[in-house]
Amino acid sequence: MSVLVTGGAGYIGSHTVRALRERGVDVVVLDSLELGNRAAVSDAPLEVGDIADTALVRRVVHDYGVDAVIHFAGYKAAGESMLRPGRYFDNNVARSAALLAALHLSGVSRIVFSSSCAVYGSPRSLPVGEDHPTAPESPYGASKLMVEQMLDWYRACHGLAWVALRYFNAAGAADDASIGEVAERSTNLVPVALRAALGQIPALQVFGSDYPTPDGTAIRDYVHVVDLADAHVRALNHLREGGAPMVVNLGTGTGSSVLEVVAAARRASGVDFPVELVARRPGDPVAVYADNARAGAVLGWHPTYALDAIVSSAWRWHVTHPDGYPAAAAVA
Repeated sequence: MSVLVTGGAGYIGSHTVRALRERGVDVVVLDSLELGNRAAVSDAPLEVGDIADTALVRRVVHDYGVDAVIHFAGYKAAGESMLRPGRYFDNNVARSAALLAALHLSGVSRIVFSSSCAVYGSPRSLPVGEDHPTAPESPYGASKLMVEQMLDWYRACHGLAWVALRYFNAAGAADDASIGEVAERSTNLVPVALRAALGQIPALQVFGSDYPTPDGTAIRDYVHVVDLADAHVRALNHLREGGAPMVVNLGTGTGSSVLEVVAAARRASGVDFPVELVARRPGDPVAVYADNARAGAVLGWHPTYALDAIVSSAWRWHVTHPDGYPAAAAVA
């Protein structure tokens, strides 16, 4: 049997495809290539198309003997979702609903879902555990929570087995620097800082320096993409062994401030790139970091990369791929 990875040509998806194949799991990727890159999946089977195309999904399930799905496909920029909410509800929610319907018709009853800590909104307490109230503050976060709710209704109505993995701040790249995050498409701190180190932008803007934190900047939980990929494999094994449906936080449990990330980026790159302190962005919480005890207890998952290793791996990718994947590979 094989695993269908939707959005498997994207950032976290491609690292997960690699992790699955390294463990001898047969994989097929379904990706529209709107944001993904063909080169990121290497020689894994790739079907180009829309997850809402029921006939395509059913054919892929049949042709490749798919018995489980890891679902990454979706948009992920919270800021953009505030400007274009319909885009996020259409792509992340409606297309996921169509995918679930097609999987049910095809007899696939296991799914690991790429969710987000954005479902929590501004935390009321730290660290953030899975039982923390959900109160998303963007259409992006709401879209992730809606899909989680759909998964549980499919469990109640059709016996679907599912795990939703709520990521904190994904960062880093493969250890061999062969796959990573395309910086020009990202608003995440680590790739933007490294773009400043490469001279691709004039300065890194730091949003807010007056937070009630030790250095005045916001605190987030940065987790290596390779560790995230490992968690998806473990979640899949959990379901195949009859494990219960659940949500699971994926973070290191350690918060790092924006200026601590800046210092790590300067150490990794050797470049004292300029930083511009600007006003806070509306809605940015002071601090967010994970309680990851459930991931350890249920999945046996523990993060293995600290901040400097995360940023150093990202630097090796960005300095060798300053423009991301080759254009020919991205569109071929």
